[in-house]
Amino acid sequence: MFDKIFSKSKTKTVQKADGEFISQGENSSKTNKLSLLDKKQIIEEALASYRSVNFPQGVLAVCASFDIKAEQSDDVYIHLCMPFPCKGELEAIAEALSKTLQQAVHLEIDLAIKGVRNFSLSGSSGNIKNIIAVASGKGGVGKSTTTVNLAYALIAEGAKVGILDADIYGPSIPTLLGLKNAKPSSHDGKLMMPLVSHGLHAMSIGFLVNENDATVWRGPMASGAFNQLLNETAWPELDYLLIDMPPGTGDIQLTLAQKVPVAAAVIVTTPQDMALIDAAKGVAMFDKVKVPVLGIVENMSYHLCEQCGHKSHVFGEAGGAEMAKSKHTHLLGQLPLKIDIRQDADFGQSDIIENSAGEIATLYRRIARNITGQLFLQLDNNSPLTSQVEIVH
Repeated sequence: MFDKIFSKSKTKTVQKADGEFISQGENSSKTNKLSLLDKKQIIEEALASYRSVNFPQGVLAVCASFDIKAEQSDDVYIHLCMPFPCKGELEAIAEALSKTLQQAVHLEIDLAIKGVRNFSLSGSSGNIKNIIAVASGKGGVGKSTTTVNLAYALIAEGAKVGILDADIYGPSIPTLLGLKNAKPSSHDGKLMMPLVSHGLHAMSIGFLVNENDATVWRGPMASGAFNQLLNETAWPELDYLLIDMPPGTGDIQLTLAQKVPVAAAVIVTTPQDMALIDAAKGVAMFDKVKVPVLGIVENMSYHLCEQCGHKSHVFGEAGGAEMAKSKHTHLLGQLPLKIDIRQDADFGQSDIIENSAGEIATLYRRIARNITGQLFLQLDNNSPLTSQVEIVH
């Protein structure tokens, strides 16, 4: 791809299927003799030519600003201003460029995240740029655990994130965040302050009622309570608010989807046939209320034996991929059935907090990037995929 650029050092750069660059050639060590201009050209060409799900036309096609600072013998610094969180993916490119140039390449990433949908919310809810609903057709597929870990993953990618527990009848966010029995405060007697766990701002009915008390409300009462949680919380400035939707596709789910200015939705399912049937109903529900579905997250996709490494598809195989294809949407990622995830959830912890570069954290961060990347690419007017209408007089 870069034969012409690398001709001086007899080095060839090859792009792998997952977007990663690798350098080849017996004289790659001579790249440190390239001129500064050549190095800048190599970096710019790499960023422009890189292709992945979130960069179908290259990194520079979505970059708001781009600058390279380098001296002949010092490290190279690349400054990028991006419209969605993509730190992990760009760092992989920087590592590949460091190997190619035989010189340390550092990234300085600023995020300029904007709302993809114009809406008006009362009070501090106007500080929220994008609302993403995370839903499932049925319970027991790990939707809440997935929502919390995706929120932490977005924080690891550099975004400002909040989470709103819409599961009025069975709130689990307090437990998952390690905030059981915590109560919100208020500075003015009107708005509640969200509780914060490792940088994640959260609100749930579970913070307001005793966990042993059953919430026995009809649909309109539950919807009213949810609207209060959204509009009477003193949210700080947030790039993304993830809503942990209640399972199912009944009246309360439709009401919430219609009353809340949701930018897009994500469906969590397992590969099991019964879960996929209900997940398909979830997609249909969002279609009815005109909320775009960004894609499918397949949870409990496989079990990896800790002793021998054998991969077992306990709940079936490729169900999420087949569903995404049939519904003309994306498979955003697959997550394993792993005891560490379950244990962390029970104890209000997350592997992403402890080890943001670990195996599980890497999976969640990739899915989080896919969600916000597709939100921008599919729905933002500034997306390079948005059709431009030219009026000819």
